[in-house]
Amino acid sequence: MFEDDLGDWLRRRWRRMPFFTGGFFEDIDRMMEEMLKEFQESIPKELIEERRMPDGSTFKRIGPIVYGYSVTLGPDGKPTIREFGNVRPPKTAIPGMPKPKLEVKVEREPLVDTIEEDDQIKVVAEVPGVEKEDINLEFAEKSLIISVNTERRKYFRKVELPDEVDPATARASYRNGVLEVTFSRKKIRAKGQKIKIE
Repeated sequence: MFEDDLGDWLRRRWRRMPFFTGGFFEDIDRMMEEMLKEFQESIPKELIEERRMPDGSTFKRIGPIVYGYSVTLGPDGKPTIREFGNVRPPKTAIPGMPKPKLEVKVEREPLVDTIEEDDQIKVVAEVPGVEKEDINLEFAEKSLIISVNTERRKYFRKVELPDEVDPATARASYRNGVLEVTFSRKKIRAKGQKIKIE
């Protein structure tokens, strides 16, 4: 209701301005309707919940829908941009191809930092709103897989580790929504080996 009133008020104000002419508002309205329709079509059904109110009316609850990014400077001084959440902006359109759509997933990708130390690699991930028992950690082929699948929260992230690690040395802790997993680097054995003559 409030949005409709605000939209009508803005349209009346803008139409008084002489530089907005020639179907400008109709074009804006059409673009907004197309964007909202495309967004609603891209939302997975698992993120839409219909609730009944005490007065018998119903409303739809959509979400959670999360998108964010973090910018840090890498060791080479260049910025590193990392996205997180469950929304991915559409990729750049290619002329002659169908327009790419917004991608919305059920699972959120947590924000993850990988910290390299002399003999260790530490993975720090933000997975708020869950208990430590809800977090599943798996190691597979130089990757750490973080997943949570509860009724209220779903997370998934496959983290490529920058170096070989020994999975048997993994230590994990979870406090205040922050997961830390530490691995020892795999010791590199000498390629050559001395052979004793008997």
